[in-house]
Amino acid sequence: MKFIIMDLDDYFISKREEYIMDSFRFQNGEVLNNAVVEYMTFGTPKYDDNGCINNAVVYCHGSLGNYASVSKLCPLSYAGGPFDKNEFFFISLSELGAPGSCSPSTTRLNNSFPKYSVEDMVNFQNKFLKDKFGITHVRGIIGNSMGGFVALTCAVLYPDYADFIISGASGYKVAGRNYILSKLVDEIISTDEDYDSGNNTSSLERTLRLATQAVYSFGISKEALHKIPNNQLDVEFNEFGDEGLLDSIFDVKYCNDATLDYDIEKDLNKIKSKVLIIGINQDQYFPPNLDAIPMYNLIEDSELIIYDSDLGHIGFRELETIEKELSEFMKNFR
Repeated sequence: MKFIIMDLDDYFISKREEYIMDSFRFQNGEVLNNAVVEYMTFGTPKYDDNGCINNAVVYCHGSLGNYASVSKLCPLSYAGGPFDKNEFFFISLSELGAPGSCSPSTTRLNNSFPKYSVEDMVNFQNKFLKDKFGITHVRGIIGNSMGGFVALTCAVLYPDYADFIISGASGYKVAGRNYILSKLVDEIISTDEDYDSGNNTSSLERTLRLATQAVYSFGISKEALHKIPNNQLDVEFNEFGDEGLLDSIFDVKYCNDATLDYDIEKDLNKIKSKVLIIGINQDQYFPPNLDAIPMYNLIEDSELIIYDSDLGHIGFRELETIEKELSEFMKNFR
């Protein structure tokens, strides 16, 4: 099941760039030197009286995505649109652990890479923004799926860091079926005896394929999946597994491990940012009744939008559906 990412050039967005931080310290005390950050920017930077960028909006991608996932915002970045590129300066990076930035595969440390958490991902992002751009405060953070974890965790850890947060198709903890699914992926990978060797083998390729296929059915809605003939499902199921082989099994496992303990429910009252929560009725990972609605009730200064999409969890790429509501929210931060 191949999902097409639109051509970023259509929106006059700059190309991929790379920045190297002198070092990054993980929560566990380990340090990586020359930490690579893959990123891109688009929009119009504006400056305060001290020469600091004061209209930065950071985009946080989902699991094993990368900086280019910001393309979801592009259709609404026209002049006068919710994400008007004349009003905001967008920064999108490949997060800690994601291929292209500092990750198990790109460092070639594989299973010797330092264990990291969502908090480490937040600190990696914030350090990059300060080191590269001198940014210590942003206008907002937008994140979907795992990117929502990063955005919300940043708002909890650093309450004065962002004016607004947009969390889409995401949640405030990994629990229930999501936890079991993550445990299944971990079980599939960790029980392969070749994993501890730290080398890619044919056995690990088969294991990665199986781990990828384990999550196949959760991407789109149950209704859309039910309409696909079985013979076509066979083809798409196999193609999905094949596409998974483009990833590194070490990147997959580390990313999966980083989210297993994600739970900020008790800390949501620390958030000072204005929060927009976006839920999708057909989302199998984060159904609104279990995630978006309870989160809305737990965060004092929050708004809630729920819409329908046959794409289910990946329906966040259909933000045009709620263009009017997004415009209403974003007008407060121009």
